[in-house]
Amino acid sequence: MIRSIVSTAVAGLLGFTATKAVLASRLRTQQNVVRTNHAGREVSLIEGPAVTAGLLAGGALIEDPRQRTATLLATATAGGLGAVDDFCESGSSKGLRGHLSALARGEITTGAIKVTGIPLASIAAAAILRGRPRPTGLFGHDRTEAGRAWYATATDIVVTGGVIAGSANLFNLLDLRPGRALKAGTLTLAFTDHERRVSWAQSGAIAGATAAAWPDDLAGEVMLGDTGANALGAAIGVILSETASPAQRRLILAVLAGLTLASEKVSFTSVIESTPGLREIDSFGREGV
Repeated sequence: MIRSIVSTAVAGLLGFTATKAVLASRLRTQQNVVRTNHAGREVSLIEGPAVTAGLLAGGALIEDPRQRTATLLATATAGGLGAVDDFCESGSSKGLRGHLSALARGEITTGAIKVTGIPLASIAAAAILRGRPRPTGLFGHDRTEAGRAWYATATDIVVTGGVIAGSANLFNLLDLRPGRALKAGTLTLAFTDHERRVSWAQSGAIAGATAAAWPDDLAGEVMLGDTGANALGAAIGVILSETASPAQRRLILAVLAGLTLASEKVSFTSVIESTPGLREIDSFGREGV
């Protein structure tokens, strides 16, 4: 228990420090990272690389080697491909449908690369999480795993990958107002059962990076962009997939898929602003922004 508390605290500190360091860098004010937000104000996209750096720094302390490898792979790929879309954007297609339509026409856009690359990396991360552990004990068998050994099916790997990729995409869809994606991540962690197979250091890294970015994000001075939103969503997707049972993972994937399809027809912002409770949570801390 003490070891878990220490690793969580250190991971949180690393996540916080790395995020703050990037936020304070000169990159913040360079013209190629400045965009115009929904209110017509100039904001910096530096938060995306900053949060991704924090997640990776803290995530390196995850104790379980498979969780660590899967988390770093999913987070780095989601953040990296998000950065390609943020800073090297090509094509005019928007949304999942737009990117897939562009691919169907043979048009390779940065968005299309992202919507294919993140799911592939998520499947690879899922294969690591669900893979058979290597024999290490007497006669090539690990006695500690003998009573609970199980073999993940291809279906469970695909579902797990879908949860990771779907979470990355959903957080990107939420990053339309200051603080919204960070609040969603914080609430998700708060209501997640961390007693089941997941490293507390993983949550510590997310909490640390979130705390570091929170003031500037709520003030509307920086935004996650595809880089940070995809990376944050992928990291949380790994936690969701690891703390859920196979049946729960299928349910989570169905919800994520439903929300993604709904986003093509319905404005999340309109729904949130017209729903009591959600409206107050969403607007908390960003009055006038």
